[in-house]
Amino acid sequence: MLTVEEALEAIVSRVEPLGTERVEILSALGRVLAEPIVSRREIPPWPNSSMDGYAVRAADTGRGVALTVVGRVEAGSVPARRVGAGEAMRIFTGAPLPDGADAVVPQEDVDAVNGRIDLRGSVDPAAYVRTAGEDVRVGDRVLEPGTVLSAAEIGLLATLGYGQARVYRRPRVAILSTGNELADLGAEPGPGQIPNTNTYSLTAQVLEAGGEPVILGVAPDRLEAIAERVARARDADMLVSSAGVSVGDLDLVRKALTEAGAELHLWQVSMRPGKPITFGSLAGHPVFGLPGNPVSAMVTFELFVRPALLKMAGRRRLTRPRIRARALMTIPNPGNRRGYLRVRLERDGDGVGARLTGEQGSAILRSMVIADGLAVIPPDTTVEQGSNVEVILLRELP
Repeated sequence: MLTVEEALEAIVSRVEPLGTERVEILSALGRVLAEPIVSRREIPPWPNSSMDGYAVRAADTGRGVALTVVGRVEAGSVPARRVGAGEAMRIFTGAPLPDGADAVVPQEDVDAVNGRIDLRGSVDPAAYVRTAGEDVRVGDRVLEPGTVLSAAEIGLLATLGYGQARVYRRPRVAILSTGNELADLGAEPGPGQIPNTNTYSLTAQVLEAGGEPVILGVAPDRLEAIAERVARARDADMLVSSAGVSVGDLDLVRKALTEAGAELHLWQVSMRPGKPITFGSLAGHPVFGLPGNPVSAMVTFELFVRPALLKMAGRRRLTRPRIRARALMTIPNPGNRRGYLRVRLERDGDGVGARLTGEQGSAILRSMVIADGLAVIPPDTTVEQGSNVEVILLRELP
């Protein structure tokens, strides 16, 4: 069996970023920029006030000085005249600074009476003034390829007049669940059946990773049925199936893949949950066969499929953050495989503590529901209460 690291390297080394497309900037949110963004505007385009107050000449200010108010300028308008010696102009936040003025006195620092203001002190040149180009100058290279576009970047694109951006495509991921025992959503499970969980949890994981899911539904444990669904996945960028990859008589996914022409690169990884996992290439696209138990499917998706999806989408950072936490209870991992155990995290005066979510069976989906992370425990190891443990974060720290 491969280690997790060996398996992950075998996977990401065979995956490349997809092509790019130009999209409206709101559709680019959360996606990876595929071109440099060079500013074609100066932001702000002219000096403006950062406060409501009075535009003045700094040299004219001082305690007890009185200035004559000669006009008013609001955001969205332009000053009607310049400011001369002994003069001030009422100004509002974001309004252009009038010619002649080089500073702003906040309104709370003056006494305004009958068209004049009495100053309570002096201000320095450029006080409360946003200078032209303070944020961005024409020709500045403001965003680099590989940037994940968040709300701030979207706002900057809009500020610079970019209504569209070139980004990496979102991977289209075909999702297939297999098993005679599965009753799909909307159907009450019959005798010997269980609800189809994996289609929906894996679809959600694809969406969270930025992919576009293509649901192929449930295939029974018949080679021709699985092969038909595999054929339908050829237009997708990736195929992710669950169940049918172990060594039983009805574990037919690997056979269906090889008969379709797939080259399989690995099978079985030394970990729990999730030892049986298949990865291969079919018509140049990655294909994954994940275990059937819901927790095993979700954990193997996290460790192997998600990094592949992120790389295909142009991401540079492919793995979740890891932290060191203090075990709040004894955490055993018997057996010769590395454990990825579900834990809740708690903050206290000594930092962050980790506690098992309860029973760690690979079919106990609630252990994922309440998990903040995966504790990484070496084989045949018991982490004693109070000792440090490595945790892969699945969500933000509580």
